Formats: sequence, structure tokens, C-alpha cells
Amino acid sequence: MKLTTKGRYAVTAMLDLAIHAQDTPVTLQEISGRQGISLSYLEQLFAKLRRNELVKSIRGPGGGYQLQDTADSIVISRVIDAVNESTDVTACGGKGNCHDGKQCITHDLWCELSEQIHQFLSNITLQTVIDKQQAKQQREKAGESITIQHKEDTFILSEVS
Repeated sequence: MKLTTKGRYAVTAMLDLAIHAQDTPVTLQEISGRQGISLSYLEQLFAKLRRNELVKSIRGPGGGYQLQDTADSIVISRVIDAVNESTDVTACGGKGNCHDGKQCITHDLWCELSEQIHQFLSNITLQTVIDKQQAKQQREKAGESITIQHKEDTFILSEVS
């Protein structure tokens, strides 16, 4: 599966918003400057995010965007779905017509993988990503090196020597 720029940018922008819009709204210009995403692209993404009730816009001086819900209640899959991004890994886009108009022998395998990816992203909130990034930055400052392993939807941190 290759997540397109649209999905990556939507998640990145939502994380930026979650970090910076604690008390005051954040403008798309600010997100654009911090993340290197074009303003026009952000406008397109935020129109979809707003329609899907992930963000709210605040008009007027000092306006901008804020999360509609808390960062710990917004899952990554919801952000990706909101911008019409797919986690589908099938060659046929899930249609089952990639082998001379018929379903290929690996179709069910790739469909199951697509479902697993979507389920995985449904268990990760914006806050989870923020917390992990902040913990990583703190460890790097302290000079520690760690690895994160995923096992049954639980993240285990183990120190590497």
C-alpha cells in the first residue's frame, strides 16, 4: 500500500493542528509554513475535513481552525477516510477484476491486508502519535536509543544498547 500525498498531508496537518490549536485557532498559513504544504492544497484538504466534522473554522480576526473533537478521540483512519484516501492494497482497487476481468487468486489476501491496515489506523489517535513523538524527542535529548514493536495493538518499548 502506498498512502498518497493527500492522506499523508491530511494526517500531518491534523497533527499540527492538534499540537498548536490548544487555546487559539491556527491558520492554514501557519500550518503551511511549519509543514511545507502549499496553502491551496491545505484549503482543499480542510474543506473535506470540515465537511466530515473533524475540524471547525473560526471566522474573523484571530480566526483559523481547531479540532472538532479532542486529539485523543480522533483516529487516523477517520482522517484518511475524510479526504477520500484509501488503504486498499489490491491491484484492482477492490473491484475484483484485475485478472482478465475476474478476481485474481490473491485478491482475498490483499483485501484482508487492506482491512488490517484500516483496523490498525482505527486504533491510533492523533494524541497517540503526538505522545510517541514527544517521548521520542525526550529520549533523543537524553541520548537513549529505543525500538518500538507492535504486538496485538499494544506498543512495547524496549531499550537498545
